Amino acid sequence: MTGIRPTRGYRAFVVVNAIILTGVVLVTLYPFVNIVARSMSDQAYIISGQVNLLPKGFNLQAYGHVTSDPMFWRNYGNTVFYTIVATGVALVLTTTYAYVLSKKHLKGRTFLVAVAVFTMFFNGGLIPNYILVTNLGLKNSVWAIALPNAISVFNLLVMKAFFESLPAELEEAAAVDGLNTYGVLLRIVLPLSKAIVATMVLFYAVSFWNSWFSAFLYMDRQELFPVTVYLRNLIAGSTGAEMSGAIAESDEAQVDATIKSVTIVLTTLPILTIYPFIQRYFVSGITLGAVKG
Repeated sequence: MTGIRPTRGYRAFVVVNAIILTGVVLVTLYPFVNIVARSMSDQAYIISGQVNLLPKGFNLQAYGHVTSDPMFWRNYGNTVFYTIVATGVALVLTTTYAYVLSKKHLKGRTFLVAVAVFTMFFNGGLIPNYILVTNLGLKNSVWAIALPNAISVFNLLVMKAFFESLPAELEEAAAVDGLNTYGVLLRIVLPLSKAIVATMVLFYAVSFWNSWFSAFLYMDRQELFPVTVYLRNLIAGSTGAEMSGAIAESDEAQVDATIKSVTIVLTTLPILTIYPFIQRYFVSGITLGAVKG
């Protein structure tokens, strides 16, 4: 049995599509490659604008200065801790809320969906949120980061659609076998939802890892900052004097041109390392979550 030959129009579409996607990939990768090249280049080449895709005047001196700063590693550890705790809290709350909303027979389901969607467009505002977090005693703790951002409504609706696509007969059979609601969720639904769970972990982890404003707003002590606030302060120049004091004058000019690029590279490296292992679940999780049952 011979295969169907693609038409001329289809072949043209494939070529054009490949060219466009290749261009998008190149445009997306360029800033990352440029930052890595700058972090390994000599200060004079950076100032003159000669660094693009490859380092010039190869120099790793700035890496040594950043990694020798104890506060950098303290803030880096804070970021790992905040991301793990906040992602865990968000995953539990989003999963349970989405599972409840996926039950069409639930009384008040429309109201619960409306409450969630309402928060996508309206919120209490910065000052009321700050007063609320302060009065609850959450300042200077991981909960100031985890709880106010615990549920993303977009993620909630995607997960809800995924749960709705699962066959209801599976849950009915489990209930007949004696499982309660929690047993059905933990032993039947979640094992079938690895793709969407992995996708939610990716979404939440990247969001919390890159977040800096909540910590900047609710943390008063530098030793509690995540590494993104460290980077923000570095770029804003608020920590420049402290770091310059620890650097010999002869090296100061060299470090000043590359220190920000080095910090950006070290900050984004974990996410870039983990992403390929979770990415394979991304397409299936989003696709299945977008299909109505």
